[in-house]
Amino acid sequence: MAMEWITAIDKRPCDRNLRDCELISCRLRRVEPLCRLPGSALQQLAMCGFYEDLEKGVTLFRAGEQGRYWYAVLGGQLEVRYHAADTKDGKLSVTLCNLGVGATFGESILHDLPRDSTVVTKTTCELLRVEQQDFRLIFEKNKELMNDIITNCRLKNGFGQSMQTTSTVQTNVQQQPSPTKKQLSPDHPNPAAPITEIPSPAMSRMGWALRTLLVSDNTSCLKDRKVGGKFIRKCAPGTELVEWLLNLSPIVHTRTQAAGMWQALLEEGVLCHVAKEQPFKDKCFLYRFKSDEDGTAGGAPTSDDVNHANEHIREALPALLHRGPDATLRMILRKPSHERTQEELELVYEELLHIAALSHLSTSIKRELASIIVFEAHAHAGTVLFNQGDEGRSWYILLKGSVDVVIHGKGTVATLKEGDDFGKLALINDAPRYTVMSGTPQKMLEHLLETRLGGQAGPNDPFLDDFLLTHIVFMPTPLLIDELAANYHADADIDLRQASEEDQEYFLTSKRRVVQFIQRWVLAVRHAVFDDPLAVEFIEELATDVEAEPALQEEASIIHHVLTQLSRYQEDRQMNATQKWKLPPNGQPICLFSGNTHSKTVIRPDDDIIFRVYCADHTYCTLRFPMATTAEVIKACAADKLQIARLPEDLLLVEVKSSGERVVFKDNDVSLPTALSLNGRIFVSPKDHLDALTPLPEQELPTDAPDVDFEALSTKDVAYHMTLFDWDLFWAVHEYELLYHTFGRHHFNKITSNLDVFIRRFNEIQYWVVTEIVSTTNLTKRMSLVKKFIKLAAFCKEYQNLNAFFAIVMGLSNTAVSRLSMTWDKLPSKFRKLFTEYEALIDPSRNHRAYRMSVGKLQPPVIPFMPLLLKDMTFAHEGNKTSLDGLVNFEKMHMMAQTMRAVRFCRSRHLVLDPPSPKNENEIRNYIRCFRTIDNQRVLNSMSQKVEPRRS
Repeated sequence: MAMEWITAIDKRPCDRNLRDCELISCRLRRVEPLCRLPGSALQQLAMCGFYEDLEKGVTLFRAGEQGRYWYAVLGGQLEVRYHAADTKDGKLSVTLCNLGVGATFGESILHDLPRDSTVVTKTTCELLRVEQQDFRLIFEKNKELMNDIITNCRLKNGFGQSMQTTSTVQTNVQQQPSPTKKQLSPDHPNPAAPITEIPSPAMSRMGWALRTLLVSDNTSCLKDRKVGGKFIRKCAPGTELVEWLLNLSPIVHTRTQAAGMWQALLEEGVLCHVAKEQPFKDKCFLYRFKSDEDGTAGGAPTSDDVNHANEHIREALPALLHRGPDATLRMILRKPSHERTQEELELVYEELLHIAALSHLSTSIKRELASIIVFEAHAHAGTVLFNQGDEGRSWYILLKGSVDVVIHGKGTVATLKEGDDFGKLALINDAPRYTVMSGTPQKMLEHLLETRLGGQAGPNDPFLDDFLLTHIVFMPTPLLIDELAANYHADADIDLRQASEEDQEYFLTSKRRVVQFIQRWVLAVRHAVFDDPLAVEFIEELATDVEAEPALQEEASIIHHVLTQLSRYQEDRQMNATQKWKLPPNGQPICLFSGNTHSKTVIRPDDDIIFRVYCADHTYCTLRFPMATTAEVIKACAADKLQIARLPEDLLLVEVKSSGERVVFKDNDVSLPTALSLNGRIFVSPKDHLDALTPLPEQELPTDAPDVDFEALSTKDVAYHMTLFDWDLFWAVHEYELLYHTFGRHHFNKITSNLDVFIRRFNEIQYWVVTEIVSTTNLTKRMSLVKKFIKLAAFCKEYQNLNAFFAIVMGLSNTAVSRLSMTWDKLPSKFRKLFTEYEALIDPSRNHRAYRMSVGKLQPPVIPFMPLLLKDMTFAHEGNKTSLDGLVNFEKMHMMAQTMRAVRFCRSRHLVLDPPSPKNENEIRNYIRCFRTIDNQRVLNSMSQKVEPRRS
């Protein structure tokens, strides 16, 4: 584990992955006082902190310098020095204090103040260094805790609120409570305090018997002592109490056993530390019985008392001996992490092996838990551990007793028993209560509405966004609308005049959360909500209800904003209601029939498209259908027009590719014309004549394209216009289309036309590169063309058009091009080297690690490598079941949503590029929209052999 953490923190923050941050966070949790920070703050420190391993005598900064960093000490010691006024020997350096493990310093960067002292390493040191900008963000989010940590560090080292030594500050220090006496939080319970309000009868009786024997023995250790000027009655050092118990009975064999037995009495309040600061320790700390502390012990014991005490001890001492180990474990669990010794950690780890709730965790995680898990006791029934909607901070395992789970408006919904656990999410991030691994759609929505709206979710909690992006897989919109309506109208059968104030507030909160859900839904998936008539009807009904409720004024404003967006969308739809597309017969890309190519245009399900359908003898008919038309309808219509006398069930609709490959469409497939390959054609055929289908002669020829000399065009201008064109295609792709493509359009009856066109564009660029090179017979021109394509790839990379960049480099790597050794030998070494770098960037090894690292450093706008995103979606889909034991596998949904979020991030800013010279602008625009391509690899290889025959 140590090596893993060192490897993780040695990385630059930008290179760390989630596992690295978890390891660093675990290490920081062991450092007091950093362990008091919430998980989100530790995660942020892990993400942005730099590790410094410094030798002795290194000066971090000097007094008067402007600060740039905040530091936390992970190991070693540092000196804080103050340089006094000049003397005849120069400045006098005074050591103000030493900083040890857990100390923090450098907070002057919050206010841009100069350093007021000099800090030098006294020993070899390990430090966590955080830059000013990052520290300010962390400080603002955790102001109270950070202020507390900084103040305590100053107090511990002898300073007040600032690094000054005035008498006023010194007085304030005396008035401040000692950091060790500060009230500990529930996350760090006081190990010296009892865990019960009153002792159990058995422990009270045992305490009485032991005290009776101690007091009756004149030579025993229990004596009146003077401590710190105060007179303490009947107290004894822990070491002597252990020795006395060892001599009392032969069943107590070791000092550890004896100490555990005394700790069992201390944790129930029968025994206590004189200053209430220590659990029981086999050391010279003074302890006394509670009855002596509160004066209820009574007089000297009689001989009958002694006899009864001896008799009771013979019978009950084995039970106390048995309780000792458990008491010792609880004492360890109530100690701060950094105070636990290696032996104690091993003891806790061995105990964790027997807890059923942890059985699924790995050994390394259990060892990490041993250092951070704490014991918490609640003596009173009815104690509230946390309220519904509270920020989740702890994961609980129930060792004894029971816990009721209560939901507002529903009462007790579950009772948890010994061995149950709850609140797991707090070990991962700050999200309220718990993360969702699986569940029914209805329960997940219910949980989401109750815990993820109204500002309850933590900054790192993606559950709501995951749900909104993927609900169509497991909860179709009609079902979602029904559930939202049921939540909004939860009070429909209730007489609110007779309902309690708490229930009335609950119903009002439910309405607010449904409105907030609608707002977030529209924000997350945009127009997909407005495309559904049921969703639109529900939003309009909701607006009427919200306006009629005086207590929902803020929600009325939200719903009005949603209605404004809906109105604008509907106006835009109306303007483009008569949109028609065409799929030209000679393989050119799909285009608007109207010829409008100067604006971003989304292909919609009800848009018409004109295309051809062929039969085996290559005769065809021309059809016009909406994009959402099924293959079954197209098949029947085409067969009728082509006079194929077969029943519909005996017919197939097929794509025949230029290579001769045949792909059969399912009857419920939609958006077929846009899903064709570059030179593919749609055929209708009887099932028993499928083998008779052959490509059209023109399918082996290049697609039709403008007759333009590519070499005469400016490479940068071509890259610029390609990027603008590709951006418009990418902008039109909705994130939902990735789901439709992955799970199958027929499952949703939804089109993927915008995604189809964008994928087609990638293939078009790739084969354009190959086609142009193998069509050039002159060696010098061919070499010049290769060079121009490498330059084009460089400009596309500069414009962050990674889809085109990949397509160009993959085209140059195609076997028909890579085998042209004479061409590559003639290429200048500078371009060969550049191309080698580009090949390394698109290297698919280690799951495209080189590309992923490169794109991870980019800021939007970015046109991503879409085939890889689709591969990620496919792997997540095929490698994980959608449902487990009848429950939705929400971990799979999260993986899907991560990829969809990557698409959203890439276009989270508008594309703005400096335009090149206006020379040949229209010519270049027309050229880049429709490249000349051959997608038949056999034909391309043959052309390559002709321009550079294989050497014998």
